[in-house]
Amino acid sequence: MRCLVCQSFSFFHICKHCQKLLEPTLQKRELLPDFFVYTFYKYSEIEMLLLSKYEYIGNSIYTILAKNSSKKFAKNFSSFATVVPIDDTINRYGYAHTAILARSMKTTYLKPKFNILKARNRVHYAGKSLSFRLQNPRDFIYKGKKEDIILIDDIVTTGVTLKEAFCVCKRSGANPLFALTLADAKE
Repeated sequence: MRCLVCQSFSFFHICKHCQKLLEPTLQKRELLPDFFVYTFYKYSEIEMLLLSKYEYIGNSIYTILAKNSSKKFAKNFSSFATVVPIDDTINRYGYAHTAILARSMKTTYLKPKFNILKARNRVHYAGKSLSFRLQNPRDFIYKGKKEDIILIDDIVTTGVTLKEAFCVCKRSGANPLFALTLADAKE
């Protein structure tokens, strides 16, 4: 097969050389007072790779991105928390991209839990305006415990999804420490 980035022949969807070139740089953005989202990449750096979530190869791509970003981040985290993927509903190809990211963070201190933050409104925000996002909330329900949590999503664009998830979790008694995403579309 060919590397999706450089088109060289590779055993992986992203060759080892390109994986090294895609070295994550942790960035921080405040979404609400005292609630931050940490991201690893600028959206433009990995846009093509992020769009793979709509294809069968997305499972492999997101696994590689998770290994090189969120898994490394988790190794340096030394407080107990639950990792909560945003709406980890399985897609038509048999995987949930947010679940892949959450699973990669499993350590002694961090425990991913699945199917505890679900959207009742199945609206898709890709390519939609801020006003559309505000008029069509995801209507999350949190079924987790009252504990420290880290919210996981793949992209932060306007922050509407993460803010809504934060508020729902907070109202349910959980303590969202921060959010973690692969990319920030605000550059």
